Amino acid sequence: MEMNSYGETDPLAASVMEREEPAAQGEADSQPMYRIERPVYDEAFIRSQLLHRKKTSTTLRQRQAHWFRCSSKKAKAAAFSFLPILTWLPSYPVKQYLFSDVVSGLSTGVVQLPQGLAYAMLAAVPPVYGLYSSFYPVLLYTFFGTSRHVSVGTFAVISLMIGAIVVREAPDAMFYVPSANGTNGTNATAVLDVEARDLKRVQVAVVLTTLVGIIQFVFGLLRFGFVAIYLTEPLVRGFTTAAAVHVVVSQLKYLLGVKTQRFSGPLTVIYSLKAVGSHITNTNVSTVMLGLACIVFLYVCKDLNERFKKKLPIPIPGEIIVVIATTSLSYGMSLSHDYQMDVVGKIPTGLLPPVTPEFSLLPNLITDSIAVAIVGFSMGISLAKTFALKHGYSVDSNQELIALGLCNFLSSFFQTFAITCSMSRSLVQESTGGKTQIAGLLGSLVVLLVVVAIGFVFQPLPQTALAAIIMVNLLGMFKQFRDIPALWRTSKIELAIWLVAFVASVLLGLDYGLLVAVAFAILTVIYRTQSPKSAILGRVAGTGLYCDVDEYEEATEYEGIKIFHSNSSIYFANSDLYVYTLKEKNEQQEVTHEVLSYDIVPEGPSDEAIFLEPSLTAVHSVILDWTPATFIDSVGAKAIKQVIKEYADVDVQVVIAGCSRCLLNELDSLQFFSGVVTPEMVFPTVHDAVLRCRRKSAACS
Repeated sequence: MEMNSYGETDPLAASVMEREEPAAQGEADSQPMYRIERPVYDEAFIRSQLLHRKKTSTTLRQRQAHWFRCSSKKAKAAAFSFLPILTWLPSYPVKQYLFSDVVSGLSTGVVQLPQGLAYAMLAAVPPVYGLYSSFYPVLLYTFFGTSRHVSVGTFAVISLMIGAIVVREAPDAMFYVPSANGTNGTNATAVLDVEARDLKRVQVAVVLTTLVGIIQFVFGLLRFGFVAIYLTEPLVRGFTTAAAVHVVVSQLKYLLGVKTQRFSGPLTVIYSLKAVGSHITNTNVSTVMLGLACIVFLYVCKDLNERFKKKLPIPIPGEIIVVIATTSLSYGMSLSHDYQMDVVGKIPTGLLPPVTPEFSLLPNLITDSIAVAIVGFSMGISLAKTFALKHGYSVDSNQELIALGLCNFLSSFFQTFAITCSMSRSLVQESTGGKTQIAGLLGSLVVLLVVVAIGFVFQPLPQTALAAIIMVNLLGMFKQFRDIPALWRTSKIELAIWLVAFVASVLLGLDYGLLVAVAFAILTVIYRTQSPKSAILGRVAGTGLYCDVDEYEEATEYEGIKIFHSNSSIYFANSDLYVYTLKEKNEQQEVTHEVLSYDIVPEGPSDEAIFLEPSLTAVHSVILDWTPATFIDSVGAKAIKQVIKEYADVDVQVVIAGCSRCLLNELDSLQFFSGVVTPEMVFPTVHDAVLRCRRKSAACS
């Protein structure tokens, strides 16, 4: 039985409850029962009698002193947070983990080697820089990263973004010089100075990587790990699918053996396809045959690895087999000389000394570096969280930002380009039994061995083989087209985000495409807040539930009471719509819905309420259900106060129900409770508000 705020039994509620109890009696034996008897609460009563704020005994100065106080405990916690390796390396179980990490590290290393060479082509820098980028960052991530299973290093999407920026800043047209074969300079033909071009492009890539590292590191210190949430999963999947299209198109010229200009900016895909098509008659048949053979072999290897992953002790290393086989074939048959097949070319032996990046190039790269930094982090943290969830540990998104930032920043002084986590290599590292980043460390040592000792061996490696490796590794991204029918069935808005991200990135390029996709995703959030679902609620008999009377036949309105529900917050962008919908709903409901009218009768033998025929009655109370609301601004507060005043002028009381304490704090800050609005008009639940409105109506009548 329910009571009013004065502790007296509410006869209206009593008659309803007595009528409803038998309906629920049949389920009493099988369902837990939820009974409560208390006064009807309003906000004034809650503030004066129930809730009292805790008194903070510390001043701002004391809190600042505590924050900046240094102790051995805080220093140790800071060290463990900044160097996660300290938390697990001292207790590393050698007997249980070492063998698995060694096998996983070697397996990942033999995959990292060809991918480093291949993705350097995407970044428009000489292949050896892909090897540098596969060593230094992996080594650093072992100390600073929190994920045990991701494989850091070169990645197709990031490499392609870098390549587009590098080609824009250092196009071929800047490096044509007169040929030395002309006479008196009159008939001289321009030739491309490849060495000068590559040097400039490396400088651009290195400076870009430095800036990316700084941005990621600063974001990590500022606890900006949450920025990845703005790259929602449909956006990322649409974006990476578009990146896969860019990558495949960019590799067609290597697969066909034709020489075309590399484009950047909007419509790159169209220009590249047009350029390849115009040179299709110059296709090198030997290059195509070797490339297609590599694609078929790699596809078969990946299919076998997927089908028999539980039976194979380690995955078949298709990439390294292709690299070794095609390098041997190229060297033995002189493919470069006899068949005019493009090969990797010179690979210097040894590591380069640290060099200060060319910071004069920074101004043109700031916006690009932000895009690369956010995309790289988003890819990395999504993979890290996936493996952490699977294996039952946690990763720190802010520390991951710091780790990637340090990997990029420090490595850039050794001539690397920006890196992130690779899905294909991470799957190899995890599936071959990798337990910790010791596996990644050993994989980087495999790359180091090649760079220091045997890098020259891969100089005859055909570029078409690297193109085949890149294309086959993108199969997983192209499978993301399967998202389209799934999203069509589940969420049209998320499908729109996927398609906009894909189409914009394909047509406008990855940088502008990402910007358009993020802007569109934010617009969908605004659209959802400006197009909320609104309803008039009614009570479901025998329960404390209030549901949409248009949707559920069991939901019935109380006489003269309208309960308005809108699943959004109230702020400047939708306050007018909220007020308009409120008035529209009330007008419609008065002519389209019937309400139940309950009469109070003297107690008789049955002691039950008599239910009269439903009748249309005038509205005397409007309840605003603010249960879904999370915030309100000054514009929204003024709009609601105006509505309350307008309804009060026609003798209709408006009350509010379901406010969270945070929302009430905002209302206090906005001085909402003044004039016509008082705390007595705010109730913790819809049912409290209904009982008070019915009590007041009965007292007036």
